[in-house]
Parts: sequence; structure tokens; C-alpha cells
Amino acid sequence: MWPPHVLDELIRKTLAEDIGPGDITTGTVLRGDETGYARATAKAGLVVAGIAVFGEVFRTLEPALTFLSRKRDGEKAIKGDVLAEISGSLAPILTAERVALNLLQRMCGIATLTRRYVDAIAGTHAKILDTRKTAPGLRILDKYAVRAGGGFNHRYALYDGVLIKDNHIAAAGGIGDAVRRVRGRIPHTLKIEVEVKNKGELEEALIAGADAILLDNMGLPEMAAAVKMIAGRIPIEASGNMTLERIREVAATGVDLISVGALTHSAAAADISLNVVRVEKRET
Repeated sequence: MWPPHVLDELIRKTLAEDIGPGDITTGTVLRGDETGYARATAKAGLVVAGIAVFGEVFRTLEPALTFLSRKRDGEKAIKGDVLAEISGSLAPILTAERVALNLLQRMCGIATLTRRYVDAIAGTHAKILDTRKTAPGLRILDKYAVRAGGGFNHRYALYDGVLIKDNHIAAAGGIGDAVRRVRGRIPHTLKIEVEVKNKGELEEALIAGADAILLDNMGLPEMAAAVKMIAGRIPIEASGNMTLERIREVAATGVDLISVGALTHSAAAADISLNVVRVEKRET
């Protein structure tokens, strides 16, 4: 999934941001010896993602807490479903609540939106991809949530894939020059994807030897023509203005991949609550 130290560092940073020198409210309202039981509940239909992350936030603050997941990532939940339960010392449960919910709600929101896109193109051979339009610092969680929703990840970051875009092409002086420069400087194991906006640029990219093509903001007839021109020789990705209303039509043009920035930059947080349902106080 991800290296343990990466998730640990992310959680500790988010907790530190929220808690700072201490949780004033919890520290003054509670005596400190209370124990309790809380449960996270879906308040609307959603696709689950990030249950383990949710639990790890609480355990990072207090390892002795007991965490029990009731749903697995990728599963659907309906309104009223219990997603997870936490029990033990009440103070750390209350202190970690907001950070834990923030991460879980965001991840479930991304997974839920992704599933809607995946379902919308069911029966075609196209795949739904994410982009690098993620929340700073949360990319590993955002991209994991896309996978939980049934989508696929594009390159993770700038270091693990070549995508020559319009500004690179302008800086290099043309598609041919850009591809030649990259080809001479990267390992043979890396593929080169080139963004094109019209038929002329597509022809240039094919002549230059691009390994994959990204059709940027093309209309449906232009996409279909590009698919016919490439004829299955290399993968074709469509991108730009990929809404639920038109995604099926885009997939029907025959493209192999459809990248959707909205999966991570515009997904609404899922509606989830955490409620303490039992409080116990030690007898004095």
C-alpha cells in the first residue's frame, strides 16, 4: 500500500497541526480517566476508502486504543452503516477525532466519485485514471482512494514517468525536438507520452516516436479520428473536461485511458460522523 514510515510521518504531521501544544477543550472538560466507545457511521451512501488510515490516527495518539473496522476499503456503505469502532481512553479519541475524520471523509469522497466514473463507462475497454491534481501532502492517500474506487493511477509524481505537455513543447521548440531530447536522456525502460491538441500535433508525435498519446481537450469527432489514425499501435489517453455527463461518449470513441482531475481536486468529502455512545468513569 505505502511504506509504513510515510504514513506515520503524514499522520504525525496532521495531528501536530491540529493539536499543537495541547487540546485545551478535552484537557479541561475531561478528568483524564474516562474510558469510552465510539463508532463512525455513514450518513449517506459512499464507497469506503481509508479505514486503516482512520484507525492509525487514533492509535498514533494512543497505541492502547482498540480499533475495529466494520467495512473494508472498496466496499459500498449505505446511510446508517457503521464503518468502524474505537474504544479505550476517551481523551485521545476526542483529540484525534477531527484529523481522523478529515482523512477518512476525503478518501471516501474520492473513492465514491471514482466509482461513479468507473460505473459510467462499464462495458467499454477504457480505464479511468487520476492525475497529479491532489491535495499537497496527501497524494499517497488520494491516489490510494482512487484505486479503492475502482480507478487506476497515472504517474505518481514527476520522477516516475515522462509526459511532454504544451509548455515543454514550447520550451523545446517543437514536439520532435522535445521527444528527441528526452529519448537521449532517459533509460530505455521509460516510455514517453506526448500531449497533443489537434491532428497536426498528433502526426508530429507519431513521427517523433511517442510511446503514448494524450489527447488534450479534443472534441468527440477528433478523438474518434485520432483512435482510427493510431489504430491500436500505442495507448491513447483522453483528458480535459471529463465530466460524468460526457464520460461514456468519450469512452465510446475507443480511447484506452481517460484521466479525470476531478477525482481528486473536486470530490466532495463523504458524510461520516463519529459519536461517543458510551462513557465510563473510574470510581474514586
